[in-house]
Amino acid sequence: MKQVTDERAVILGEYILETGATVRAAAKVFGISKSTVHKDITERLSVKNPQLFKQVKAVLEINKSERHIRGGMATKEKYKARKLKKY
Repeated sequence: MKQVTDERAVILGEYILETGATVRAAAKVFGISKSTVHKDITERLSVKNPQLFKQVKAVLEINKSERHIRGGMATKEKYKARKLKKY
């Protein structure tokens, strides 16, 4: 069982590194929870493949610094869609 979770952590890390995906997006693609993705990356990947972990951590830090912008854009789109729906 441990081998499966370690392999999943590496696969998740490679996916996030290649696509720049957020934890939420990766969780959706792999059909697992955000908590599982986060635990796989921070705990399992850091032990299994420290070099990959450093690269993935950099991507996640970028995503974290941009999340307030994404939230604002989502809200903007939400109200734009509501306005268009009225007419």
